[in-house]
Amino acid sequence: MALDYLKRILTAKVYDVAIETPLEKAAILSEKTGNNVLLKREDMQKVFSFKLRGAYNKMAHLSPAQLERGVIAASAGNHAQGVAVSAARLECSATIVMPMTTPLVKVNAVKRFGGNWVKIILHGESYSDAAEHANYLAQKEGLTFVHPFDDPDVIAGQGTIAMEILRQHQGPIHAVFAAIGGGGLIAGTAAYIKALRPDIQVIGVQTYDSDAMIASLNAHQRITLTDVGLFSDGTAVKQVGKETFQLCQQYVDGVIRVSTDEVCAAIKDVFQDTRSILEPAGALAIAGIKVYAKANHLNGKTLVAIACGANMNFDRLRFIAERAVVGEQREALFAITIPETRGSFRKFCELIGPRNVTEFNYRMSGTDKANIFVGLSVSDQQETEELLALFIQEGLETINLTNDEMAKTHLRHLVGGRCPETIPELLYRFEFPERPGALMRFLTRLNPSWNISLFHYRNHGSDYGKILVGIQVPTQEQAEFKQFVDQLNYRAWDESNNPAYRMFLG
Repeated sequence: MALDYLKRILTAKVYDVAIETPLEKAAILSEKTGNNVLLKREDMQKVFSFKLRGAYNKMAHLSPAQLERGVIAASAGNHAQGVAVSAARLECSATIVMPMTTPLVKVNAVKRFGGNWVKIILHGESYSDAAEHANYLAQKEGLTFVHPFDDPDVIAGQGTIAMEILRQHQGPIHAVFAAIGGGGLIAGTAAYIKALRPDIQVIGVQTYDSDAMIASLNAHQRITLTDVGLFSDGTAVKQVGKETFQLCQQYVDGVIRVSTDEVCAAIKDVFQDTRSILEPAGALAIAGIKVYAKANHLNGKTLVAIACGANMNFDRLRFIAERAVVGEQREALFAITIPETRGSFRKFCELIGPRNVTEFNYRMSGTDKANIFVGLSVSDQQETEELLALFIQEGLETINLTNDEMAKTHLRHLVGGRCPETIPELLYRFEFPERPGALMRFLTRLNPSWNISLFHYRNHGSDYGKILVGIQVPTQEQAEFKQFVDQLNYRAWDESNNPAYRMFLG
């Protein structure tokens, strides 16, 4: 199979529209990791993504009759742009179905690149929803489906990236890292590399909440996820491709997971080295290098990351900047209880010493104690553990909130007020696809007899909204409330017993 793909990749028709992107050293990241880190700059393509390669290679191999009838595609954004450019170049009409959660920057780019050759349909909340609708339309209207990843010509087009990497760097390479959504990029990359340089490791990278390939490889069959995270929208795929799964089984050496915070830190790393801003999916490979190099104690190795996309909504940057510090393990968050006695506040400040305070919230919680929410700059996770030990050693009741999602997203903005205890309060965290009117629809579905005692929502510029809600629900109605939550079809977490909530808000 590798030899077949080798031939397909060597004869791929991509350079009518794509460029050979540079392979650049990331000097600051190399120093930080102790390895020679190289970035394959696919963010420099015309559509700011590698997807142009596979889309054009597929469409360039269609017959004149197929081009005359037109094509259809489903995409979370980047593949759509590749199809749009290809359609305009080949003068072929294209219908493109995109999830309703697709960042506006990508929707507008498709319109700009495709012009009158492209019709856009927004449908569903993920790539899988859009693909199902696109397949229906393809059969109904006799259109050729241009798959974003599960097609040999698409895979071969993406494989030209590996061809360029091996041509551009002929010395030793320990590993090449690639993001995985449906698997087209890593399948083409692995097939080419293993045909010519089997000594090079090929490592895939996924987010914890969109890990369909890892789940499938572990199960030895394709697994369909119930839902996927939307932060890395370019890799938000519920089921990987049949062909890509087979290729990954044979040629990929491993797949690792990274967190949202680690992806945000990787975006910052690339910015510091290149002054370019990658989208979350585009930075997965860089985040993967950092995790992999640390876990395997690598030093002095050449590691290549495919920086595969830069279609970022500008408004999302505020969320990324806030979380990058945590992703770098440069900020520690603590909830600390101190005695409400003269001098105790000064004593706590002396414990902190000259460290940089990133956040500090203080409120009296009673006559004998006070609760403090504090963020401190640290050099690494070890320093966080040392601070925790120091506070405990000094007799202060302390909770490490550095990895507490509710604390990082909501609590830091809400430390203070408490709810009267006359009616029990339930605390829930919800996530929902961000779109106009979604927040109000959530509110109108609540039973008007339930009093909202706490509500926090902040638009982070991402593809999904986050709400923290405190609702006073009489004990006899709590079963009805739980039924309401189940029927809401939003991702939900019961935070009523979260220790941070109990300390600051309960």
